[in-house]
Amino acid sequence: MKQQVVPDSGRVRELIARHIPQADKTQTEQLITYYEMLIERNNVMNLTAVTDPEGVVLRHFADSLLPMDAIAEGASVIDVGTGAGLPGVPLRIMRPDIELTLLDSLNKRIAFLDEVNAALSLGATTVHARAEDGGRDGAFRERFDHALSRAVAELRIVAEWTLPFVKVGGSSIMYKGPGASEELENAGSALKLLNAKAKILKYEPEWGERNIVIAKKTAPTPAKYPRKAGTAGKNPL
Repeated sequence: MKQQVVPDSGRVRELIARHIPQADKTQTEQLITYYEMLIERNNVMNLTAVTDPEGVVLRHFADSLLPMDAIAEGASVIDVGTGAGLPGVPLRIMRPDIELTLLDSLNKRIAFLDEVNAALSLGATTVHARAEDGGRDGAFRERFDHALSRAVAELRIVAEWTLPFVKVGGSSIMYKGPGASEELENAGSALKLLNAKAKILKYEPEWGERNIVIAKKTAPTPAKYPRKAGTAGKNPL
């Protein structure tokens, strides 16, 4: 039986004040409410393996905010494979100027995100779809300034999943840990096929090495990408 976790909102408030000092009173309350909802729902469905206050504030919230300055003012942003709403929800809380779309393949997670969206008055749009299907849908293809992903897949796979959503001149922002330089080197041919050029922003927060790969789109994505669901993982570009 899954161990029940009780939210420690007081501790989270202290941690937000220390590690996300730019959060104003309203943003702090939104982050706390999001934390409470995340922990309470995680007791009955699998949303995150990280449930302790320090882990949530540092490894989820503060981590999500690392590339905040790389997101253009008033940008349209899609969080691809958002899961529990990371990094999209913390970014929307701290950057209310962005227009946020949250895309995930699991309907139970979308239902949770709809509740979060309503409780926090985020004004986000939720989409139930696989990345490969969403990237081929004319309603979403090449419609966003930025695509975000904290997916665990290799960079060349994530690039195929995310770049089709991005406008020419926009970027895919991919969260990676150690080893990002090697992944980027291996993704050279994929980025060329997808018409993108990438750079790495390196961070050394207290929770470990983090790398943000920003792949800027230089021309439209060829019509054959993304390939059908499951193909990128089995046969990366």
